[in-house]
Amino acid sequence: MINLYNGDFSVHFNTYDSITLKRFQVNYSDIPFPLLLVNYLMPYLDILYQDDDLIAVHKPAGLLVHPSWITPRKTPNLVYSLKCYFRGKPVYTVHRLDRATSGVIVFAKNKETAQRMNHLFADHQVQKTYLCVTRGFTPEEGVIDYPLKPIFDKKVDHPLSDRDKPAKDAISDYRRLGTVELPIPIGKYPCARYSLVEVKPKTGRKHQIRRHMKHIFHPLVGDTKYGEGRHNRLFRENFHIHRMFLMATELAFPHPATGEPMLIQASVTGEVACLFDQFGWQGLYPASESLEKETMEALAGEVEDDMLSQDDEPEEG
Repeated sequence: MINLYNGDFSVHFNTYDSITLKRFQVNYSDIPFPLLLVNYLMPYLDILYQDDDLIAVHKPAGLLVHPSWITPRKTPNLVYSLKCYFRGKPVYTVHRLDRATSGVIVFAKNKETAQRMNHLFADHQVQKTYLCVTRGFTPEEGVIDYPLKPIFDKKVDHPLSDRDKPAKDAISDYRRLGTVELPIPIGKYPCARYSLVEVKPKTGRKHQIRRHMKHIFHPLVGDTKYGEGRHNRLFRENFHIHRMFLMATELAFPHPATGEPMLIQASVTGEVACLFDQFGWQGLYPASESLEKETMEALAGEVEDDMLSQDDEPEEG
C-alpha cells in the first residue's frame, strides 16, 4: 500500500482494483488502474503521443515538470504523475517547460532514448513552436537576435557559481497571427491593444521567449517577472484568468529510434480558447480536442457521480 498526500489517499498496488478516497471506498475493476490513479491522485494526464520509447503529454499551466526543493515536498509534478502512470517505472526528462507555461512536453522511457533526444536538442534538430499573447501590436513578423546572459537563481544555483557569465547567442523567429483592441482604458491610453503571436525559438536559453518579447517592448500578458503588472491585472480583473499566456503548441523532430519525422501538437483549450474566440481569433490557433480527453473526462465524471451518490453530504476540501 502507498499513502499519498497526507494520507488522504491510499492505493492497493497488489490488486490494482481498489482505491480509498478519504471516507469513500470504491472498487472499479473494469477501469484501468492508471486512469483511476491519474484522475484522483494526480493532475490530469493528457497524453498526446506514446510508443515504446517516448511519451508526450499536454502539461497544464501551473504544474511543475519535476520535483523542486524550493516548493513544498508534496507539490504535484508531472514526472511523479508519469511514474505513477507507469506503475513505478522511471521516465527521463529531455527538455523543460516553465511552471507557468502549458503545452506539449516529451519524456523518454529509457536511458538510450533520453541520450538520443538530448543529442537531437543539442544538434538543433528539434523545432519548437509557441503561442503567446503580448502587450501592444507587434510587427507582422521578425527575427529577434539578442544574446541572453544565463540567469543566476539564488534558490537553485550553487552559491559559489559564477554570477556574471557572458551572454550566449539567442534567436527567436516570430509572426503575428492576430490583434485585438479592447475598450478598456489603461494608463494614459483609452484602449488596450494585444497581439496573438507565434514564436519559434532557434536556441534554448532560460526564459528566452519571455525575455526576447520584453526586449522588443511587447512583453507577455500574465508574465509576473518580465511583463507589466497593469496589463496582467486587466486580464485578471476583466477576464478572471490568472496565468501567463505562453503555450507550447508544437514539437517537431526525427524519432530517436526510427528517424521518422514526428509532429506532436497540443491544442489551446478551456478558458484560454474561450477568451481567444471572444477576441475573434477563431482559426488562428490549434483548438481541436482529442477524443481521448473527452472520453477520459466523461468517465471521470461518471465515477465521481457514483462516488457522491454513496453519501448525502460530500466532504469539503
